[in-house]
Amino acid sequence: MDPVTARKMWRTLEPYHGIVYFAPEAAAAYAALGIEGRDGYFASRAAPMGAVDAAVVVATFFNFNPVLVERALPAVWAKASPGDVVAARFDGADGALRRALAAVDGADVERAASLARAAASACTAAGRPLAAAHLALAWPDAPHLVLWHAISILREYRGDGHVACLVGAGVEAVEALVLHAASGDVPRAALQTSRAWSDEAWQAAVDRLASRGLVDGNGAFTPDGAALRQTIEDRTDLLAMAPWLHLGSEGCDELRALVRPLSKAVVAATDFTFRAG
Repeated sequence: MDPVTARKMWRTLEPYHGIVYFAPEAAAAYAALGIEGRDGYFASRAAPMGAVDAAVVVATFFNFNPVLVERALPAVWAKASPGDVVAARFDGADGALRRALAAVDGADVERAASLARAAASACTAAGRPLAAAHLALAWPDAPHLVLWHAISILREYRGDGHVACLVGAGVEAVEALVLHAASGDVPRAALQTSRAWSDEAWQAAVDRLASRGLVDGNGAFTPDGAALRQTIEDRTDLLAMAPWLHLGSEGCDELRALVRPLSKAVVAATDFTFRAG
């Protein structure tokens, strides 16, 4: 099985998981605990790891300005326990998915949940802190939430591997964003604003990468930079393959076919525009 399978699976499955970061239902669930704005993102994604300090989240989330993280953590744990935040996250995902999907209890959702859970069962914990934390959570009962949780594990498993690849390539947090912007996949403004980096920090990262011959002075790829970015992405795919090898080619094809219309429905029903504040 080609490692590019891992990238295809991630692209198809990610919107189904990603709804929780933009849905008003999730924001309302965190607000009910006294956690507002972007603090809800950091608290909810970190909560499976326990009442961690900002330094742990800076390390595992990797590309956010530490100042932004430090505003949220550890202060949020005085407002709600990690267990309460995890429960609120599941509640938010539940409400958002029920709104976005025509039905959450059909045979296709149940089958997709079974396949995704089987894939997630092959995710190992070693060297994967966020995936390990999500793996340790209790599984929900409802199939649409089983599917959501399985995809959460799978995307954190991939993300942990991606961070390892970036670190191995000597790429720092802001530099990773500069390389991402240079690829053209996401505009600089969205990456820089959502991670709260200043223009000065961004330009300093451009200058460091330029000194390595990876970008020009404007942050555009050189051939060496494009090659490095591709190497990182290919290595990320390779490190993410265990669950998909476990599921097999036919299982992967079936899961993608089942989740694709669900992800499209999520995208149609969700404003994925990032809002500062």
